[in-house]
Amino acid sequence: MVPITSTQLHLLAPNIRAVYATAFETADTDLANCGVNATPLRLRHFMAQILHESGGFSLLWENMNYSAPGLVATWPSRFKPRGPLDPNAFAHQREKIGNEVYGNRMGNNSTNGYLYRGRGLIQTTGHDGYQAATRAVRAAFPGAAVPDFVANPDDLLLPAWCLKVAAAEYQADGCNALADADTEPPTKTNIALSRITRKINGGQIGLPSRAEWLRRVSNVW
Repeated sequence: MVPITSTQLHLLAPNIRAVYATAFETADTDLANCGVNATPLRLRHFMAQILHESGGFSLLWENMNYSAPGLVATWPSRFKPRGPLDPNAFAHQREKIGNEVYGNRMGNNSTNGYLYRGRGLIQTTGHDGYQAATRAVRAAFPGAAVPDFVANPDDLLLPAWCLKVAAAEYQADGCNALADADTEPPTKTNIALSRITRKINGGQIGLPSRAEWLRRVSNVW
């Protein structure tokens, strides 16, 4: 098991949220339950992903407070000039934006996209994502009184669960095995990082940032 110290966390993320700092107090045990800290290589890849997804442990949930230009840049196929929707009719209306861009996909209906927006260290998103998170945590921590994150999405942000969710989802997605296939130390052109990112993100969004986090955490573990 590769331990994590408070000093290491604050070195990497000086603006870490209190909820995340508290969650990491039991990190050694929680991550061990999911095999994430079995080797330095596994831990590096896991930490790189959650540091990116949470903005260096500073973000709790997806803000959704987009300006009109931000909507066009983020969802060009939905908002004019390329898409059908007028971005000015949605700008800075968080719930309306969330319901539009996440509605009727990822298990959402047309009115709960905002409710199931990204949350936590791994930015769990969508009704199906919250359902999968519930299953993964219950499987990784049998006997624990795991909440139903679909019924209570904000429970995913509690110190007792936020790190467990990230580790359990990461394990359930097969990311430990993908990390094991990496070279030691990780190379600049990292196939394992790309494959893990696709599991976490569904694509390759933020890959340069994730690569930079991997470089930084590789200097710690």
